[in-house]
Amino acid sequence: MTIDRQQARRAGIGVGPLGLTDPSSAEHGNDFLSFAAYDRVLPKAGTMTEEIVSYAIDPATQPDEQADVRDLLAQCGLDYEIGVEAFVVFRRQRRLIACAGLEKNILKCTAIDPALRGESLGLKLLTEIVHLAHERGHSHLFLYTKPDNVDFFRSCGFYLLAEVPGSVALMENTPIGIRRYCDRLQTQRRAGKVIGSVVMNANPFTRGHRYLVECAAAACDWLHVFVVAEDASLFSYRDRFALVESGIRDIPRVTLHHGSEYTVSRATFSAYFFKDKGIVGDCCTAIDLLIFRNYIAPALGITHRFVGTEPFCPTTHKYNADMQHWLREDVTSAPPIAVVEIRRCVHDAVPISASEVRRLLQAGDLARIRGLVPPATFALLEAKYHIDRSSAA
Repeated sequence: MTIDRQQARRAGIGVGPLGLTDPSSAEHGNDFLSFAAYDRVLPKAGTMTEEIVSYAIDPATQPDEQADVRDLLAQCGLDYEIGVEAFVVFRRQRRLIACAGLEKNILKCTAIDPALRGESLGLKLLTEIVHLAHERGHSHLFLYTKPDNVDFFRSCGFYLLAEVPGSVALMENTPIGIRRYCDRLQTQRRAGKVIGSVVMNANPFTRGHRYLVECAAAACDWLHVFVVAEDASLFSYRDRFALVESGIRDIPRVTLHHGSEYTVSRATFSAYFFKDKGIVGDCCTAIDLLIFRNYIAPALGITHRFVGTEPFCPTTHKYNADMQHWLREDVTSAPPIAVVEIRRCVHDAVPISASEVRRLLQAGDLARIRGLVPPATFALLEAKYHIDRSSAA
């Protein structure tokens, strides 16, 4: 039984999308409930033996709540993920008994006290977190869970996208999301024996990216290039796509694709966008690569995936290494994809890297950047992203 709306109002607690908000908090009108507000509910709730209070928290500003969530996740063999922006929590007699996290449109870090499983909390918890996601404008949802829970979430309207046996599964709340995307891709399928692919973030587009596409295209009957669509980089997706489009338009037999939520996104490979923090879990790459192999590659007839060598970034290095397993080995019924690693081109005896361009940009060293990027990229950096150190000082 949860605290109802009349009980909350009598205790001076507002009623929001999740049922409870705290009008006395500094962020009046939001969906987050403080411990003080929670305590005001308890005297109005009668005996708390069976009562459950559900509310949302902001883990970034509520460290006590975050600590309890971390403890519950650990009890359930789950890791706390720093990208989660809000949690729905269930408490009984002030003890945290369930939680579910939301990162943009991704449901994750879902846990129920092992001693209370079987009390039908799962459906209530899912209902609350989906409600919160809808209130924040997210209708297309992804969900991370353990493979053992796939059947439960399937009964709640989620559909399996990819699974790493014994570790993790990714689901979405529509049966046609990935199918519709692949149907669009199939309209750009090209004939040929060797059909290649390159996936790049291009943050920003460098001479190294251009070299990779040139080499890959020369080895293929046709090449498909995907630009990561997630807007979580220094350079906006709009700018990155425009630079790639400008930088490769003269290379023959190439199709440039807009990115999607199914390719190197927060949903399929969230660790990529936190790589500066050194987060590279064992399963972070697998889901993204399995979706590529099972859905995207068959839609376009892709036989090869081309990557540049990675001497600097541990996350990208692991991603490249994991391709050899998840794209080539007998881990799925989909056809294997050959992985071709191309040595990076160099400038002044140093491999060209987008991360080095960003470092030089931060230092205001445009002179050294000029040799690393095409003219269109340099013009954009100079006009839009250059930090004027003299005026800043």
